[in-house]
Amino acid sequence: MSPEDIADYAKKLVFDDRNADYGHPLDNLDRAAKIWSVILKTSITAEQVALCMVGMKMAREIGNPKLDNTVDGIGYWLTLAEIRQERVQRNLTSKP
Repeated sequence: MSPEDIADYAKKLVFDDRNADYGHPLDNLDRAAKIWSVILKTSITAEQVALCMVGMKMAREIGNPKLDNTVDGIGYWLTLAEIRQERVQRNLTSKP
């Protein structure tokens, strides 16, 4: 796969397949953040979950390089951007 194909595939997974399966990533990663917050005994945000998942993909890539790590890493960066955009949108619509 070319780098462009990899990026396009990651984009499709994030914005099409995953949203259809799990809903908006802000809501999904907020749920994960609540769980992680209890486990780690500190407040975790959806944004931090996305960044930690990028870190996990980096660790996997170092240990065992695979295309899946690259696709998922790109996907989590896209997810982070989508979460940030959605937070702004929700804050704008919730103000009187």
